[in-house]
Amino acid sequence: MAAIEPDSGGEGLRVGIVRSRFNERIGVAMLEACRKRLAELRVTELTVVSVPGALEAPLALQKLANTEKYDALIALGAVIRGETRHFETVANESASGLMQVQLDSGIPVANGILTTDTEKQAEARAAQKGKDCAEVAVEMANLGKSIAKNHR
Repeated sequence: MAAIEPDSGGEGLRVGIVRSRFNERIGVAMLEACRKRLAELRVTELTVVSVPGALEAPLALQKLANTEKYDALIALGAVIRGETRHFETVANESASGLMQVQLDSGIPVANGILTTDTEKQAEARAAQKGKDCAEVAVEMANLGKSIAKNHR
């Protein structure tokens, strides 16, 4: 039986981050935590772009994926419930778009688009979610490399 163990070493990995500017303060907090954790994991090749909102993130991620220069991508932002059903559309469609980019490109996309009922909930989760996304991106990039290496 072959087993591929998780690998959290970021040396040599190229990571792209797309951050939504909607709910700016939360997105910035997520980005800071994500960048800090990526540095701790020894990721040095990093590109950060920003987009207006969560619905624009999938297209920016797709454009980055199409360059074939990234081992993993990260989406950061926050969708906070308002008084209309628009929240559900944005949350669902952005998540669907991120998944589509990942499956179409074969490049892992860590989904850091928070979906919360209140701004306070988003603030409480921002730093941890940014950190989690860094870890997911590195582990999944390494998993993809290990699978390709072990199955040639």
